[in-house]
Amino acid sequence: MKKLISILTPCYNEEENVEEVYRQVKEVFAGLPEYRYEHIFIDNSSKDKTQELLRGIAEEDKNVKLILNSRNFGHLRSPYYGLLQANGDAVILFVADLQDPPSMIPEFIKKWEEGFKIVVGVKNESEESKIFFAIRKIYYNIVQKFSEIELIKNYTGFGLYDKKIIEILRTIPDNYPFFRGLICEIGFEKAIIHYKQPVRKRGFTKNNLYTLYDIGILGITTQSKVPLRLAIFTGLIMAVISFVAAIVYFILKLIFWDSMPMGMAPLVMGFFFFSSVQLFFIGVIGEYIGNIHTQTLRRPLVIEKERVNFEEDETINDTKKN
Repeated sequence: MKKLISILTPCYNEEENVEEVYRQVKEVFAGLPEYRYEHIFIDNSSKDKTQELLRGIAEEDKNVKLILNSRNFGHLRSPYYGLLQANGDAVILFVADLQDPPSMIPEFIKKWEEGFKIVVGVKNESEESKIFFAIRKIYYNIVQKFSEIELIKNYTGFGLYDKKIIEILRTIPDNYPFFRGLICEIGFEKAIIHYKQPVRKRGFTKNNLYTLYDIGILGITTQSKVPLRLAIFTGLIMAVISFVAAIVYFILKLIFWDSMPMGMAPLVMGFFFFSSVQLFFIGVIGEYIGNIHTQTLRRPLVIEKERVNFEEDETINDTKKN
């Protein structure tokens, strides 16, 4: 029997792109007749015509399967949940804006057939704003330095994952996963394919400053304890500096008792400086506590509103149970 490749495309308000994504994936697999494929779209409760367009595609092509979420569950939980629903021998994840080129699918499959359980796409160049690309590179470098494991720089999740990897992910009880970190945490030798990221041609990115911060801080809090220990070291160093400064100031005051006024400026400056440092590290600790709080709630990754074209899979699963 032909091997099944699952393609997963998360989407939210991507009415300009979903039809083109579907068409390009279909064209790729037309040139790969030795494989079967399913194209799973998981929609995060889009407010535009995305769901309407996907329903029309799924009605005409049973290779297309839909998972429609009951609400927007965020940019991290929904794609991860979609991966866990795929039944292919390998799963390929790429986003709906076509900045992950579908033309790379044959290269991924080739590396997979060579024995790699994980094949990742790494963007070493990008047609997007040079400023944003530079900021992302700085972020990856910071997370890499803090992380206790070796992460992949300029890797967004775009890649192929063997069903063995998906089975491992199903055993990890993480309800707010940092997927890029989990893939590196799992281990296994990885094939890395470099590519130049094209610019988004249709629509606008749904990532805002908050979502980018969310990904960034999650990468640090889930992969490193360095910020917490940095708070201890910073506090210790500042305590020593403050003690030395106090001794020096006291000695100078004794020597120049009449000419050296006490003054409020040093006290005010010192107060605001130490207060800002304290608030910063309270915020860092708060992020770690927030991460723990999210995990202890044990809420589901996603609640589905509807599935389309999964009937065959359900029949197969029922047969296996019986």
